[in-house]
Amino acid sequence: MLADITNYFPITNPTLIFFVVMIIILFAPIIMGKLRIPHIIGMVLAGVMVGQYGFNILQRDDSFELFGNVGLYYIMFLAALEMDMEGVRKNVRRMLIFGALTCAIPFGLTYVMGMGMLGYSGTAALLLGCIMASNTLIAYPIVGRYGLQRKPSVTLSVGSSMISLFASLIILAAIENAHGKDSGGLFWLLFAAKFIVYCAGLTWLVPRLTRWFLRRYSDAVMQFIFVMAMLFMSAALAEAAGVNGICGAFLAGLILNRYIPPVSPLMNRIEFIGNALFIPYFLIGVGMLINVRLLFGGGGIIWVVTCIVIFGTLGKAIAAYLACFAFRMPLSSGHMMFGLTSAHAAGAIAMVLVGMRIETAPGQYLVDDSMLNGVVMMILFTCVISTLVTEYSAQKITLRDKEFPQEAQPESDDEKILIPVKYPEYANRLINLAILMRNQKLNRSLVALNVVYDDAKMRQNQALGKQILQQVEQYAAGSDVKMQTQVRIAANIANGIKHAFKEFQASEILIGMHMHAEVSNKFWGEFHQSLFNGLNNQIIMARLHQPLTTIRRIQVAVPSRAQYEPGFYRWLERLARMASNLECRIVFHSRTDTLDLIREFVQNRHHELRAEYEHMEHWNEMPRLATTISQDHMFVVVTARKGTVSYKNALDRLPDEITRFFSGKNLMIIFPDQFGEQMEAMTFAQPQHTEERSAYDELREWIEKKLR
Repeated sequence: MLADITNYFPITNPTLIFFVVMIIILFAPIIMGKLRIPHIIGMVLAGVMVGQYGFNILQRDDSFELFGNVGLYYIMFLAALEMDMEGVRKNVRRMLIFGALTCAIPFGLTYVMGMGMLGYSGTAALLLGCIMASNTLIAYPIVGRYGLQRKPSVTLSVGSSMISLFASLIILAAIENAHGKDSGGLFWLLFAAKFIVYCAGLTWLVPRLTRWFLRRYSDAVMQFIFVMAMLFMSAALAEAAGVNGICGAFLAGLILNRYIPPVSPLMNRIEFIGNALFIPYFLIGVGMLINVRLLFGGGGIIWVVTCIVIFGTLGKAIAAYLACFAFRMPLSSGHMMFGLTSAHAAGAIAMVLVGMRIETAPGQYLVDDSMLNGVVMMILFTCVISTLVTEYSAQKITLRDKEFPQEAQPESDDEKILIPVKYPEYANRLINLAILMRNQKLNRSLVALNVVYDDAKMRQNQALGKQILQQVEQYAAGSDVKMQTQVRIAANIANGIKHAFKEFQASEILIGMHMHAEVSNKFWGEFHQSLFNGLNNQIIMARLHQPLTTIRRIQVAVPSRAQYEPGFYRWLERLARMASNLECRIVFHSRTDTLDLIREFVQNRHHELRAEYEHMEHWNEMPRLATTISQDHMFVVVTARKGTVSYKNALDRLPDEITRFFSGKNLMIIFPDQFGEQMEAMTFAQPQHTEERSAYDELREWIEKKLR
């Protein structure tokens, strides 16, 4: 039977090949998110598994060649398009110095290592040096989450990445042109002249064409096609000038950078097409070239992988800390510079594929299987290291600078509360909670939202939604509170709420949590997890078992470092208003430094509040705290999203602990404003949706249950 199945592989039908690739693109990010593996690496690993050196499921046909080339150019184009050019201009001198260091040191170390320890030829060692000299800002989204984009260490890292990548591409172009040709002085003079003419011509022509076209044509499809035409024109002209096409794609991105804003619809379309099709197709194709079996064929390949990983990472570390010392920056800034510049991904893959096309002898190529596998393993290792070091340094810089969020004045508060409602019996309690939290002096209207699925029962559910909204509107009118309402149709409830949030320009979301097993067997319900992972703004989730007027005490658990989050004073203000309006006691549980700031805020802004402050050293004191909470209390948990300064691993156990110790209690969970800036772009480096629970957490819990 098994033999019969294997007869159908590898798949050669183009339709089936495309179908399997689409399935991989769909499910690989989900699986990789569970395993905490960078998605770029995940796509490459998926290609390894389905390729001829894995399970031999797919044949690497012409589609991989076509989409591979397009994806290769796309990666380089996007890398340049997403550069912060303004930040680059402001720190030119330091960037040039750091760019030279982070390019030259890894290049030199790897070149010497390649020739002396691996026995590579001079040209192969040069190529390996180019790969190690460049880097990809794979961990940059982490910086965005902490709001550290304008820190000197981050700006220097971004600028130096551009410099080192561009220098590596120039050397790569020289290698490609010089190999097998006359490499005398006349050749190099001609090569330099062609390159200068090419750069000058492109810099003069592309901006003028772009301004002319974008002024005259606003059609979305035409604008996208024009940008693609500029990309491939630049790549084609680069090849005509004797430079590799990826250099032209990168230069096109640098030129078009100012004409395509990061938050524009055009940029969104460019990223969407690339991330949905071209880039993953390219990465899967790269994986299909990798012969993993060589790793188990002897010690030679292990030695190559070890040398490339160690020397490549060491070179970036020396450059980062040397620049940190030379610029008299704190050590944490050095950690940040190393973390951001140590990862290799897009550029390394692009360059190693170019090397695989350079023939040194009949049937022999500049990049052999050992180098290819060594580079791929290096990419995996450096992506992991880069992520961990950047996360660590971001927290250290935040704590080092002690940049507490500023207290918002009531008259300048951007307050507008969005309240998604679904159940009539619960909707009024949510509206009442919003009324207790709102700023009466501003007299802003509340926004009630009902989202219904776009299915066969849409009309029926739409009518029910209108009835619920009429009910809450009448309830709010009884308190003389203005109310805006909307029934929204969406294929996905979470996306419907997110879009409404942006349309109404809301400041926060107040939403109920399900209390019935038939709704969902998960703690967060059907879409709550997607909601707080997809929005950076404050989200308050409430589970109320009794009328709010009967609440006698509010108990608040606050994580350490919560004061460093941008939304610290927003949630504190909301809780203070609620406790004041209910005239009940509020007790804060946290560490001393956090409690001191909370006490200062309460004394300055809500001195009439009956507040108490109790020290809670560790988050594992939650079971003890549960014994002090009665049925007429409200338990409030201020939590944190992954990758933020107040996040801790213990928060992963929050759903289980609440279910075990706080079942049947009045509950409120707050996700504060936590990111410095919105990071809207969805890429394989940082997708919008991330799994809250990893496969490792689920495995640990399964083992713990078996051991009980």
